[in-house]
Amino acid sequence: MLTSNASSAPTAANSAATTPSTAQAAASSAGPALAGNFNDFLKLLTTQLQHQDPTSPLDPNQFTQELVQFASVEQQINTNTSLSTMISLQQTQQAASALTFLGATVAVSGKTAELANGVANWSYSVTQPSTATINISNAAGQVVYTTSQSVQPGAQTFSWNGVDSQGTTWPSGPYTIAVNAVGANNQSVPVTTGVQGVVTGVDISQTPPTLTVGGQSYALNQITQVLSAGTPTK
Repeated sequence: MLTSNASSAPTAANSAATTPSTAQAAASSAGPALAGNFNDFLKLLTTQLQHQDPTSPLDPNQFTQELVQFASVEQQINTNTSLSTMISLQQTQQAASALTFLGATVAVSGKTAELANGVANWSYSVTQPSTATINISNAAGQVVYTTSQSVQPGAQTFSWNGVDSQGTTWPSGPYTIAVNAVGANNQSVPVTTGVQGVVTGVDISQTPPTLTVGGQSYALNQITQVLSAGTPTK
């Protein structure tokens, strides 16, 4: 009986000794994933403690390191939760801010404006006195109107009534502006273009929210100027 117990003890000890290393290997390989699942990390640690070899218990230094990892995982999870909350609050604030633009007349970064009720409005700016050549194209890319004008540095506005140089009236729809500016000594001058129009819709499902201006969608951060607050559309 004694012999039988003695012979079986090493086997049990060896079996118990194998378990911690297996748990350690699993903990090592699962390390990056543990940050997303606190309960799995806790189960791995407690399982390792339950199955450690009584004749060779877990080294205190190693145990301390795992407790530090345990605390680090918890801290990271809490940080991720806080960041998610902050992002959610920021998205809510962006949505609320976007809704206040309904009915407002704004200028946004872009080149395509909607010709409606016989008018399409753009804005553009140059950095020095120059001569600007303005081309207006329809949705098919066909140039339907061309003009030139002298401009001074700063913001400019340009309105088109939908009538070309031959007196033809073009239908309502999207039209795109292209401005080429030439300064002193025929040097090219940088030009930034924008679109002016009334905000007729807001899509808060996008991040950042998008505004509908002249039939086109623009991100909230593309607004460069609010020309008038207006009354929200119904």
